[in-house]
Amino acid sequence: MRVHTKLVSAVAFFKDGQRIVTASEDKTVRIWDVEKRVLVGGPFKEHSDAVTSVAVSPYDRRIASGGGDEAIIIWDVDNTQMVFGPPVKHTNWVSSVCFSPDGKRLASGSDDCTVIIWDVETCDVLSTLKGLDVVKCVAFSPDGLKLASGICRKTNIIQVWSTNNAKLLFDINAHGDWIRNIVWTPDGRQLISASDDKKIKFWDSSNGKQIGQPCTDHTFYVSSLAISSDGFFIASASFDCTVRLWNKKSHEKIGQALKHTTCVSSVVISPNGELLVSGDYDGNVHLWSIKNTISAEFSMDASYFAHRGKAKLGQNLYAEALLDADKVIELNPSSHLGYELKHAALRGVQRYDDAFEAFTIMLSKLDDAPDLQIRQLLQQYVSPEVEDTIRQAIHAQLENAPLRLINTSTGRLCDRDAQINAFMKSAEHGKLLHSLVMHAPLQTELTGEVVAKYFSWVMLSHRWESKEPQLHDVQGRNIYDLDQVGTIVKLQKFCKVARDAGYRWAWSDTCCIDQNNNIELGRSVNSMFIWYHLSALTIVYLSDVPPWSKPGALAISIWNTRGWTVQEFLAPKIVLFYQADWSLYLDKHSRNHKESVAITQELERSTGINARALVAFRPGMRGAREKLQWASTRVTTLQEDIAYSLFGIFGVHLPVIYGEKRQNALGRLLQEIIAHSGDITALDWVGQSSSFNSCLPADISSYKAPSYMPPSLSEDEMQISISTLVPRFANARLQLPCIAFTLTEVKRRPDQDEPRCFTYDIKAEGLRDLQIATEEKLAQFSPEKRTPQTFLLVRPWNRYDLGLINFADETQRVEDWPEPGSPSDDKLGGHLGHNDPATRELRLIVRLRQPFVALLLAQQWGGEYKRIASDSNIIAQVNGVASVDMMDVRMLDIL
Repeated sequence: MRVHTKLVSAVAFFKDGQRIVTASEDKTVRIWDVEKRVLVGGPFKEHSDAVTSVAVSPYDRRIASGGGDEAIIIWDVDNTQMVFGPPVKHTNWVSSVCFSPDGKRLASGSDDCTVIIWDVETCDVLSTLKGLDVVKCVAFSPDGLKLASGICRKTNIIQVWSTNNAKLLFDINAHGDWIRNIVWTPDGRQLISASDDKKIKFWDSSNGKQIGQPCTDHTFYVSSLAISSDGFFIASASFDCTVRLWNKKSHEKIGQALKHTTCVSSVVISPNGELLVSGDYDGNVHLWSIKNTISAEFSMDASYFAHRGKAKLGQNLYAEALLDADKVIELNPSSHLGYELKHAALRGVQRYDDAFEAFTIMLSKLDDAPDLQIRQLLQQYVSPEVEDTIRQAIHAQLENAPLRLINTSTGRLCDRDAQINAFMKSAEHGKLLHSLVMHAPLQTELTGEVVAKYFSWVMLSHRWESKEPQLHDVQGRNIYDLDQVGTIVKLQKFCKVARDAGYRWAWSDTCCIDQNNNIELGRSVNSMFIWYHLSALTIVYLSDVPPWSKPGALAISIWNTRGWTVQEFLAPKIVLFYQADWSLYLDKHSRNHKESVAITQELERSTGINARALVAFRPGMRGAREKLQWASTRVTTLQEDIAYSLFGIFGVHLPVIYGEKRQNALGRLLQEIIAHSGDITALDWVGQSSSFNSCLPADISSYKAPSYMPPSLSEDEMQISISTLVPRFANARLQLPCIAFTLTEVKRRPDQDEPRCFTYDIKAEGLRDLQIATEEKLAQFSPEKRTPQTFLLVRPWNRYDLGLINFADETQRVEDWPEPGSPSDDKLGGHLGHNDPATRELRLIVRLRQPFVALLLAQQWGGEYKRIASDSNIIAQVNGVASVDMMDVRMLDIL
């Protein structure tokens, strides 16, 4: 390719490997596209004499040239303008220029016997190195700390300088004739020089001693020298009209000579080592493909392919780097180097699964290596701190996760160990491990995010049907391979929907719990609320809602009647409803159906649960009576489940004892609520008494009726704190603080022959007369005709009615309490205000005169009491202020 009208004195590659810059005796500098072989920059014509040398800066932004006009010019590549201007000069020809590795300095060698180091930005002279004779070549070391210069004519030596202080470190008596070129090996350990004595020699850069034998196959002056970026081979140009390649390690020639028709004045090797460019005296440059020649030379040298592969990585040529990695592994399978290179190349093409496999093998090679340095490299890759960080993140994520999950990709049911094992083999783990290894400080936040995303799960909420797949039906099998019949189809569809939504794990209560393991079953029942709450998504499957349904179908779905589904909707943050054909309910393609006003309103109307609780429910014992009412119309297949399904809603943790029957299960739950919260609104029910305790209902349906609400007061609600009067519930016995009113007369109304329910006229000390309806037959008595058994109407102390802070309520924090005297002070507990005793007494008297729900108690032989259930609320009211003053406050023991 003809590039100049006269001799091509110098050639240099840009780091992108796509362009070269040429200098010529025709006084110009030109930039060429190597592949297209067209001029893309210049000609630059500011030199007034032959251009003898050229160099490209490390970042391809600038080029420098020196010439026979004694000038040095630095050009901006993009705008072709001079950076050095007017041109700065030596006092004789400039034979050589080179940039420092950081691109901030430029060194120039001249026939005026000096080397000058310039500041590239300011054009200031940083130092002047005075040689013994004409300087024909200069070269910075790879670290920029040293500079080598070739001295010609009389001495023909190499001088090595310190660039920090401009001091001469040592001389090398190198050749018997002019030194035309010097290059450093990429590792900086050797210098290589070319001379008119036809020889190429190798030198130890630390002391100047010659290494091995010189290369001597040229028959005339060696005019130019280049070394590959990996340091494995060199190229030389000669006045004998040839270019030769040499093995840097053996100093032997590689392949056949590359021939010009005239003297060759310059040579350069592309950054990827696959292309060689040489310039000659006729103004031509020749482009030689040397890839196959070099590969053949080093076909059995693993280190060559390792170095070349790393260079490919630096150029983002991942596919080519992968080929080199495989070659390294083939030549040296016991070394970690090939797998290290393969890991990086596979990551580059985003094949993370394969990259992780290569990374794992690399670590095993390091682990088996006897060499201490290599074992230290292993510690560099994976430190105990990295492993601990990942392990802790996994533990934190799985601590409150289901015990078993279905892998939606493989269709396999996995326990905890299998889930962790899958993560350790996953691309996500490989990518995370690589990121933690390669970056400091340790990224604990990133680790948590990756682990949380990988282990996130989807929960299924549905109505159980007959022959649901159990644990033994799916364990050890691929659920997608099971016969698509019955409820198997529902499980398969659920997992596919979860998978298509981007989630790896799915949970169904039918097959992810060992129903025969009582310990696991109990743990699962007590953990289910938190599992739903922490799920990434809960899918509600409405098997009886067809795809053409209109608003209202959800409200009447059988799913909306089941006991367990209350918590399965309240607990999750994100819920999607699916119809029978697995299309979204009402075709609402939103991220979260809890954000749908239409769906929320439909549920609010059908369940009686307020919209705020439906969207952002918080478990706890507060509002116990309201929550019990939510469940009062629900049904469960197993009778104990009506209580167990409420454990999470109330935030309690109790033993699961299937077989204990409904009354005992519900009794234990209510006992826990009253004992820990002091909230006796759970005693506000209508129906039959429980065998567990007479103050408790036999069935959850007893809470269907709304709780009694006394008339609102005209003034702010009164507050008082009575810390000594709190209910205690243990061992199925209730110790209830209350105001007791003794019955003085019980009279059954006439005309009630064998009725199902009896109505009685009741008189009690301090209360207005009232009527009670109950299925139980009461002993009739009056002041004239007494009975040995004592009957009481009692008003339980209620900390909410009396305005007391509920210290057992986890949703109310001390820091949330208002400052004394603040506007909300009365609402959150008058214990902070109303310090006047007289005012407190008056407010309490007014409160106690209001109507209240009374309990009818009958004394037993042992002195305890039992509640007599009524068919409607017993609403009682004191006679007046005098009755308030005479109230009998007691702590009763109730069975």
